[in-house]
Amino acid sequence: MTTASNAGTILDAALLAQDLPEFVNDSSRAAALRSLEQALAGHADSLVALAADETGLGIERLTGELVRTRFQLLLFADMIADGGHRRPVVDAADPAYPPAPRPDLRRELEPRGPVLNFAASNFPFAFSVLGGDSVAALAAGCSVIVKTSPGHPELSARVAHLAQDVFASLGLSSQTIQIVDDEQVARDVLQEPRLKVATFTGSTSAGSALARIAATRPAPIPFYGELGSINPVVVTPNAAHAQATELAKGLVGSVSGSAGQFCTKPGVVFVPDNADHFVNTAIEHFEDVPKHRMLSPRIGEGYLRHRDQICDTDGVRVLAADDASRKGLNLWVTPTLAETTLDRVLDDPTLVRTEVFGPFCLFVRYRTLVQLVDAFPKLFIGNLTSTIRHTAIDLDEVETLDHIRALLSACAATSGRVLLDGWPTGVSVTAAMQHGGPWPSSTDASTTSVGPNAINRFLRPVTYQSAPDVLLPEGLRKTV
Repeated sequence: MTTASNAGTILDAALLAQDLPEFVNDSSRAAALRSLEQALAGHADSLVALAADETGLGIERLTGELVRTRFQLLLFADMIADGGHRRPVVDAADPAYPPAPRPDLRRELEPRGPVLNFAASNFPFAFSVLGGDSVAALAAGCSVIVKTSPGHPELSARVAHLAQDVFASLGLSSQTIQIVDDEQVARDVLQEPRLKVATFTGSTSAGSALARIAATRPAPIPFYGELGSINPVVVTPNAAHAQATELAKGLVGSVSGSAGQFCTKPGVVFVPDNADHFVNTAIEHFEDVPKHRMLSPRIGEGYLRHRDQICDTDGVRVLAADDASRKGLNLWVTPTLAETTLDRVLDDPTLVRTEVFGPFCLFVRYRTLVQLVDAFPKLFIGNLTSTIRHTAIDLDEVETLDHIRALLSACAATSGRVLLDGWPTGVSVTAAMQHGGPWPSSTDASTTSVGPNAINRFLRPVTYQSAPDVLLPEGLRKTV
């Protein structure tokens, strides 16, 4: 399914596609995004069925994900239709400007150039061929090369062919979006001098290796990677007692949904020492979760390896044991719940820094919120999310409120999104969303891979000084 034999040929096609006047035009590109949405809608049933067969994810989950993917296309189409995403700024010439006369200066954001997107395995629509990274890049005016996930190759090829047919039908190049399925070809593309940006969603180890390649090229390029995350949750003493059943049900759903194969799955939950009722209720609900297939044999093996690494550590006790089995090459699992103490993780912070990608959760018992406030900054470097589950009573108690404020500050210092209600799984595609946090959760904490602001990764500012109107980009002309 690799669309070209070498990196140079792939970039030749990408640059030709990107420079077509019809693709450069914002309104034409917006129309293309809308046509892509219609193509996905017209083939929704067959695409979802194929995705379910390849990934083992449920029909309901995948149907919702495809709706999200279609929504993203329309969101970006509306955003770019009038060129507002270029954010033009005009400073007219001013001979009296201090300390020296100012020339006419006009600034806008322009596309960086071809983008390489390493697709994710756990979101076969929303973070794959036409997922958020690809669509944001296309909206910005960049052609896209997608390194497909080995977890859903047939679906990736099907979506790519649909997209290529749409582009061709609109008079654009079918190579506006290309796919490669070979890892070495993708690495060669990453090092091709004409590639300008790379994006990635996946493990910390793989993302770090690719980020090093991008950074050590003769001409380094931005590498926007969304990597691993623990997504810690703090349950206050009042919440543990007053909301035990509600919290237990919500936690189990967040940890076990799609076999816990979400980048925002809560992997560590801090609970008070005296929260036995909450813990026991959670155990009961965890033990009722049916088996679910892991995305691929490789991901299944990684899950078992990291889970066992934590569970076999001194001071860690398993509360709900996994009932894993194999059907062919695929691993089917139920959740594993374990617990330890805050003192133990302070002795060995790797217990709360090792991502277990799958249905695993570690309870960490703490004595007081004061102890936890002191420990939190010592344990975490960077996460996509952090969550504080509290009650209204907590906010009425002055001392407790101060502790929660201190925890909130610690969470904000180490996370891209801080929740004080709900659970971190489920990421709204909206302008206020931040999906990306300090290292190692992502390679650039100043950007997001979800929502309309994701387009900023693929744009760069250009200023035109004293340019004749006829030479200026359309959005900067004096007659506009």
